[in-house]
Amino acid sequence: MTEKITIPDLPPVRGRYVEHADMSAITWFRVGGPADVLYAPEDEDDLADFLKKTPKEIPVYPVGVGSNLLVRDGGVRGVVIRLGAPFAKISIEGTRVTAGAAALDAQVARTAARAGVAGLEFYRGVPGTIGGALAMNAGAYEQETKDILVEAVAYDRAGARRIFNNADMNFSYRHSGAGDGLIFTRATFEGRADDPAAIEARMKTIMERREKSQPIREKTGGSTFANPAPATSGGRKAWQLIDDIGGRGRIVGDAQCSEQHCNFMINRGKATASDIETLVEGLRKEVLNKTGVELRWEIRRIGEVAGGGQ
Repeated sequence: MTEKITIPDLPPVRGRYVEHADMSAITWFRVGGPADVLYAPEDEDDLADFLKKTPKEIPVYPVGVGSNLLVRDGGVRGVVIRLGAPFAKISIEGTRVTAGAAALDAQVARTAARAGVAGLEFYRGVPGTIGGALAMNAGAYEQETKDILVEAVAYDRAGARRIFNNADMNFSYRHSGAGDGLIFTRATFEGRADDPAAIEARMKTIMERREKSQPIREKTGGSTFANPAPATSGGRKAWQLIDDIGGRGRIVGDAQCSEQHCNFMINRGKATASDIETLVEGLRKEVLNKTGVELRWEIRRIGEVAGGGQ
């Protein structure tokens, strides 16, 4: 589908539509062409109604804060759905934490800590939203979303509300097998009671480790590749494989493989999405040719290359 979508092509909503939305402004890489339409739903009912009434041939793409997203330079044909404040609420009952899909992972961790709920500390080091965490089984520091999830709520492309328990999500490493086309709106997690000060101390350690090892103050998209299975990589992580082929610091255009952590790519200021994708694909192919290990993109890519095409 390459035809441009405009607001008259879409059903009336109570939320907000924006045509020709600047995607570079809402992605951490700060690159990418515009989306035909950006849609911010008012609430779950508004989202369900939109999905039900929008023609199925119009693509829809849910995005969070754009921390693990690369939008190509040709922009996005279709509708980008971005959940806002109505989907960012966090509540706690006992040791159960319920969070909207737009809630920042780090904010969920901090809120749980203040309430004396442990087990969600790892989210302090995950730069994204709960919706993204559900879609990709986000994790850090030896913990993953699958370790704490009780239940998730999502809407399918037909606008039907669906509830998934942990087993229904079919989680694997950095992947959810719940199904395609789902837009998650909230989740409930199970923690455990602990002293807030002890939880805060663990989160401080996580952030100190992250600050030392990752280029968190750069224009980056987080971890580029999922770590390969140890059996296929000889126990080497993605960054080690990139380091082994001499990829650390490599530059394409104004995109660079981070000197600090070579599984992170950086926009040095004027990079295009094409620069970043070319850099990453070059590293991926060289790793495969020299080591036999095929790296899998962890960063999600949407949109068309400049001039058309996927």
